[in-house]
Amino acid sequence: MSPIKLAAIYNLTGGQSSLDVPSWQGAGLAVAEANEQGGVLGRPVELLLWDGGTDPAMLGLMTTELLGRNPDVSALFGLSDTDMVLAAANSCAAVEHLFVTSGATSPHLPQQVPTYLYLACFGDNVQAAAAAEYAYREMGARTAAVLYRRDDTFTELLQGYFNTSFAALGGQIISARSYASLDEVAQLSEGVPPVDLLFFSAAPDDVIDGISRLRAAGLAAPIMGGDSFDLGDAWGDHPALSDVYFTTHAFVDSANPDPAMAAFMAAYRQAYPGQEASAFAALGYDTARLIVAAVAEAGSDAPATVLAALPQVSGFRGLTGTIRYDNGSRIPSKSVTVLQVHAGRMSLAGQFVPSKIPQP
Repeated sequence: MSPIKLAAIYNLTGGQSSLDVPSWQGAGLAVAEANEQGGVLGRPVELLLWDGGTDPAMLGLMTTELLGRNPDVSALFGLSDTDMVLAAANSCAAVEHLFVTSGATSPHLPQQVPTYLYLACFGDNVQAAAAAEYAYREMGARTAAVLYRRDDTFTELLQGYFNTSFAALGGQIISARSYASLDEVAQLSEGVPPVDLLFFSAAPDDVIDGISRLRAAGLAAPIMGGDSFDLGDAWGDHPALSDVYFTTHAFVDSANPDPAMAAFMAAYRQAYPGQEASAFAALGYDTARLIVAAVAEAGSDAPATVLAALPQVSGFRGLTGTIRYDNGSRIPSKSVTVLQVHAGRMSLAGQFVPSKIPQP
């Protein structure tokens, strides 16, 4: 019996690997569990894995090559960065194949790749609005400084949406500065007037080193960021870091009372000894399960039927929230989780849908 083929594209090497390796592992676990339960449509699921190397140029060529070798792939998914997704998804669209990003959060993506690109995660405008609302209403922040990596789509969009949302609530952005390398981070923090909050819109590999440099430079204010801060147990290696907050997709922790999360974390530990699941692992797990559900909904593994079936999968309950695509949107409506880091330990600070979301 021929398998149903899915393809996962992740950056297992390079600067995006801290997010993509857990996401890929979560996806692999989901497919293994699906096969243990009999596969889909009475057939096993075969998952192809390709490493993008955190190189957009290579990703585009690699995706074209993958589909040239495997035109019978039902759908492709993966990646956690907007620029990386654009390279892969445009190659999919060129041959009319579905691509679902598990972790890239730009709300512009569906317009940039019409028809063939869906998100399994929320958009940056949603998580930035949640960050601003939590800072203003729960932390009492009225002034903020913003520091962001320039020439990176994710970091630039996130800080822009935060600025808009914080100002709309009545907050004041005292300064907004960009950096090109971590060597600039501490220097840029100097001369900023005292503020209630620093919003640090950073790439994943900048987060812990950048925060350590900011603290060493004397910045005492709480630091908030987006889902690039969700580095799992890496925080435990830095017990000196505290008063850090970030938005993410789920609270993946033993303190989460959801039995489905507990089961996932236990299965992840068994599949990947010595490793703890993160929110990006949960996103990969949810995305693979979502596509398997779309194949089941379609009753076929043909790429066109799977594409048409995906928005018809109603009320898919994932670890990262219920996924549904309303009113023709290809971005799901989902809540945002806010986590706090104290002494290298993450805890749940809040979970909600922000009341006002800026337009993409």
